[in-house]
Amino acid sequence: MTDEGAAHPASPGARTAVLLEGRSDLAAVEALAARRGRNLGAEGVLCVAMGGAMSVGRYAELLGPPGLGLRLTGLCDEGEKGFYERAFARAQAPLGDIYVCSVDLEDELIRALGTEGIEEVFRAEGDLRAWESFQQQPAQRGRPRHQQTRRFLGTKKGRKIRYGRLLVEALPPGRTPPPLDSLFAAL
Repeated sequence: MTDEGAAHPASPGARTAVLLEGRSDLAAVEALAARRGRNLGAEGVLCVAMGGAMSVGRYAELLGPPGLGLRLTGLCDEGEKGFYERAFARAQAPLGDIYVCSVDLEDELIRALGTEGIEEVFRAEGDLRAWESFQQQPAQRGRPRHQQTRRFLGTKKGRKIRYGRLLVEALPPGRTPPPLDSLFAAL
């Protein structure tokens, strides 16, 4: 694990770097590793929260073949795919090692759990009242619940990070979003 946007040397024994846009993605990856009984660090996998997709070029150069020589892989939002592809190409890393979320990882998790499943997580975390109040705001009325849920996750500092972990922990068996599942299959 790394701090978002922090410069860091590769961990001793690291063979693969997973480039993640931010801390909520990192929280989700760490939660899935724990659920699957995997210790990514011990497996030589360094997960990096870069502080945004715009940093992927710097990290690909630093950690990939031109720099420390680690195998690069990454998980990104649909809208950031081009940044990853250009950075991986410059770093001479396979483009097939980029796993793309339809919209973003939160969107993938919402679809996997369904809004009812998400509301159960909100209830368990004591956020159901805040969620219900949020839904009553004029800007939210009439919007599909899926969109309301995505927006709610980003309304309070730290909520996306916290729920990145919690939503993965709540996934029923066999419901891991395909990009996240494919990333783990490749590690």
